[in-house]
Order: sequence, then structure tokens, then C-alpha cells
Amino acid sequence: MFVRNLALAACCTVLAATGLAQTSGQENGKLERSVAPASQSAKPLASPAETAHVSLNGKDVTIHYNSPRMRERKIIGGLVPYGKVWRTGANPATTLITSTNLMIGTLNVPAGTYTLYTIPSEQQWLLIVNKQTGQWGTVYKEDQDLGRTPMTGKTLPNPQENMSISFEHTHGATTELHVRWEKTDESVPVKAK
Repeated sequence: MFVRNLALAACCTVLAATGLAQTSGQENGKLERSVAPASQSAKPLASPAETAHVSLNGKDVTIHYNSPRMRERKIIGGLVPYGKVWRTGANPATTLITSTNLMIGTLNVPAGTYTLYTIPSEQQWLLIVNKQTGQWGTVYKEDQDLGRTPMTGKTLPNPQENMSISFEHTHGATTELHVRWEKTDESVPVKAK
């Protein structure tokens, strides 16, 4: 047993030293994302982990995602193509955890844990709420969709380098979910039921 624990510790040390120790998993309904840096001088992640959180009538709604950067690339309609499912972030799948039933746009979402995807379009984006959880962001199974809802788009006056997800204009049981990157701001109303 001691030898197995020693081997496991050595394996974890190697993973941490190589930067491969990024994990995503669920424990008690909370997604955990961590990276063990090799040293104090380790390079920051290209797409660091971020969290959007809101309280609607005292109930928590949280989104865990990784935030990619523009880095002088064409993003919407380029790196993120029109008409195809996008992971809406980077690395592990973007995860929604809600402790209350929600109405997201036209979609009824029971309390629970879900994955969020989008389908970008020049005309109108769709937000996808998917029942599969814990997967890498590019693993999408349409048969696991809880549903899809249209989003409302605006053009930002200046490009936004870091992709972001946020809750804004929150009042009591209502808020807006925003996805922004480059010059795109896509939003959908969210209401606790």
C-alpha cells in the first residue's frame, strides 16, 4: 500500500511539473478547476478559469468557464465559426450550476448542473443547455440537449480581448446572461422560478 501511495504521489508531482494537472470534476455540486504550477515562474494559462455568479431571490446560479484571449486573431466568424456548436469558452466544458429552477430565454431549466454551448450566427445566436456534464469542451452530444433558446446580439464599440461570461442588470429574481468576445455581446434574460 505504501509503495502504491508513493507511486501515486510521484505521478502527481510529474503531472504538476509538466502543467498537466488541470482537472475538472464535481464534488458536492461544485465544479473544481485547478492547475498546479511547476514553479512560481510558471507561465499563466492561455485561457484561465473564471466564474460568473449571481444570487436570484437568495438562490445561487454559477457558471464555471475558461476565458480564451483574442491574441490578434479573427474570432467570431473565424476561430469561432458561424453555424457550428461552440464550447463557449476553452478547455473543460462551460458548466452551469443552479440551485433554483430557471427560465433562460424561452427555455425551462430545472435546478441542477448543465453544460452551456452556443451556435454563433450572423443573424441570431442560440444558447444550448445540455444535460451532459464533466466532459472536455469539444465533446458535444446533441441528444443530451435540454434545449436551445435565441440570444440577442449587440456590437461592442471596442474589441474585448478576453472572452467573458457575466450576469448583469440583476433585480430580485431576474438577470441577464452575457457572453462577450471580440466585438460581440450576446445576451439572454434569466429568471428564477
